Amino acid sequence: MIDIIMLIDAKEAHAVKRKVSAVEARKRLGELLEGVYYRGDEVIIERAGKTMAVVIPAARYEALEQSRERLFQFIENVQAQNKDVPYEVIQKEVAAAIKEARGGASPKASGRDAR
Repeated sequence: MIDIIMLIDAKEAHAVKRKVSAVEARKRLGELLEGVYYRGDEVIIERAGKTMAVVIPAARYEALEQSRERLFQFIENVQAQNKDVPYEVIQKEVAAAIKEARGGASPKASGRDAR
């Protein structure tokens, strides 16, 4: 029973972000992987003060990949919707939207239908 409680407590422990040298990561790889897997730790591996790699939980990596795919699909959809719109019109509408978002004047109608 105590072992089960300890396992539950270990899974509920807070994730830790830590930086380790490449040499330390090589020496403690098993321990670092357990922290990533069981607690959701994130480990930044550095060599000479430069970030060389980051170890994150597999579920987080998969979520990042899914987000990336959704973003690319969104970009492709927007490009398809605007394939016949001249570049200058798009640039003008983007500039107006940025100005509006930053608190400037509201964008003027460009003569294009809202999509």
